[in-house]
Amino acid sequence: MKHIGFLSFGHWSPSPHSATRSASDVLLQSIELAEAAEELGADGAYFRVHHFAQQLASPFPLLAAVGARTSRIEIGTGVIDMRYENPLYMIEDAGSADLIAGGRLQLGISRGSPEQVIEGYRHFGHVPADGEDDAAMARRHTAIFLDLLRGDGFAEPNPRPMFPNPPGLLRLEPHAPGLRERIWWGAGSRATAEWTAEQGMNLMSSTLLTEDTGVPFHQLQAEQIQRFHDAWREAGHAWEPRTSVSRSIFPIVDDRDRAYFGGSGGEDQVGFLDGGKARFGKTYAAEPEALVEQLAQDEAVAAADTLLLTVPNQLGVEYNAHVMESIVKHVAPALGWR
Repeated sequence: MKHIGFLSFGHWSPSPHSATRSASDVLLQSIELAEAAEELGADGAYFRVHHFAQQLASPFPLLAAVGARTSRIEIGTGVIDMRYENPLYMIEDAGSADLIAGGRLQLGISRGSPEQVIEGYRHFGHVPADGEDDAAMARRHTAIFLDLLRGDGFAEPNPRPMFPNPPGLLRLEPHAPGLRERIWWGAGSRATAEWTAEQGMNLMSSTLLTEDTGVPFHQLQAEQIQRFHDAWREAGHAWEPRTSVSRSIFPIVDDRDRAYFGGSGGEDQVGFLDGGKARFGKTYAAEPEALVEQLAQDEAVAAADTLLLTVPNQLGVEYNAHVMESIVKHVAPALGWR
């Protein structure tokens, strides 16, 4: 494990028990938590994207703000639903956020998760083409995004422009050098991980897989990572890829931790997602010494170079910073971090 960061889903609710009761609370606290993570020595701040929900949605203003308020940590998403995205406009937004952050953007994208509304992407003006389903549309948007992100000119300039043009075809601006190699795909299966490698994207694997072979989740996920690396080598890309896994990890170091998460640890769960069988990873909650022993046996954590900690953002910045501090001080070093 070389990198460790947090992943926030950015929930808010009017409940008196929530520290985030509005969208404003979530956005401002997300920036504060990223600043706290950097001060603690963590490596990344990542944010989930959901539409039509009381959760974080439009990532680029937040990423730009985090980039302006931090100087070292990676900032990213886990993940942006490409069914909803105009890939050309997204290139401009992503390029701006990456330049503000000084090239620290790690952008996770995917086909997306089950929606809050029926075919919500249609409200954004995106309709699958003839013969496509929504997943194929997401991959088509992704292909356009990846191609144009390289920064090659493709648009015929106006012979009578408002401002002088450089020679040749024009590209989208601002261009962010190197961002193409910092795009991740959220893969929910072994086959999708292989496709991710073929496309030249880094692999982002979550706390669930949309398949179940009967083996423990961490072993299935480790196989997914291995298949990704095998496919990457076969594709012959010119750079080394990265892989991440997400985990819910809560060291029990004081009475507050015990009240929130004592007894929360358990086993994998098998359920159904989008009409198919899925395996969900377990929550890790125990004293630091026990966590080290448990996580040392997690084959996917060992196989990935990046660990994303899913944080309960509604418990507030101070408590989530406390959780991260407990992990980076008492757990992560024993697992090979730094």
